Amino acid sequence: MEKQLTKPLQRSMLRAKAGMVYYGMKRRLLWVRMKKQFAHEFQKPLPYVIFKHQTPLLRKLKDVEMQYQYNKIINLKLAVKKINGIVIHPHEVFSYWQLIGKPTRRKGYVDGMILDHGHFCYGIGGGLCQLSNLIFWMSIHTPLTIIERHRHGYDVFPDANRTQPFGSGATCFYPHGDLMIRNDTDQDYQLNVEVGETMLIGSWRALAPLDVSYKIIEKNHEMKAETWGYSRHNELYRQVYDLDGQLLHEEFLLSNHAMMMYSPYLEYEKNAQS
Repeated sequence: MEKQLTKPLQRSMLRAKAGMVYYGMKRRLLWVRMKKQFAHEFQKPLPYVIFKHQTPLLRKLKDVEMQYQYNKIINLKLAVKKINGIVIHPHEVFSYWQLIGKPTRRKGYVDGMILDHGHFCYGIGGGLCQLSNLIFWMSIHTPLTIIERHRHGYDVFPDANRTQPFGSGATCFYPHGDLMIRNDTDQDYQLNVEVGETMLIGSWRALAPLDVSYKIIEKNHEMKAETWGYSRHNELYRQVYDLDGQLLHEEFLLSNHAMMMYSPYLEYEKNAQS
């Protein structure tokens, strides 16, 4: 696993805007070319739940006003309406941004928390990464194929209360930071998502149950000292089991490399001072 990570360069505002225009145009051309492949049909829930998961809507985060987390819930509700119930037929592709569209004030989106080079700031539609994270995590527990996913470039929070491996999410930034999933199976799959009272709840459903189950494991985890700070690395693998719980095989999924925005020895330092 390649573990060299260079600190990202700070681009000028003009260059950053030019890059957004360029890559935005490339993405829209891609959507035109792939138009006939995109999933577009919505149905009532299919009978079998393949995998389900939920994540809390509100978290107490240091130096983040709670109002922006309440705003995130507004944004999530708007986005969920665009994708809940979408069916991916065989050979079709689910595109996160192609379905949701650009978050704008005119559509009702409000300022939520976003990350810019590892630091908190606020922008229209902020918080939608929670939805892309959820969809990605659920998808790697199915036979669906991830054809585009962008990893988080920064590890912002320590591992306290973490329930999933580091690097098991998918960041999103409109329009060129997309999450795209293709159905290479011979049956329909359906994405169901809802904003509950306290949780963002999701599931993949199908017309028939699977004859296997999946487990995601982490390997080769490392926190590494760099000249500019610390970096974090790992690899995620997927284990496939039959219905009797016997391991059939294990497959490599992805590797993660991120800049750490906190000291990896934070907990040790706290304990040493107490």
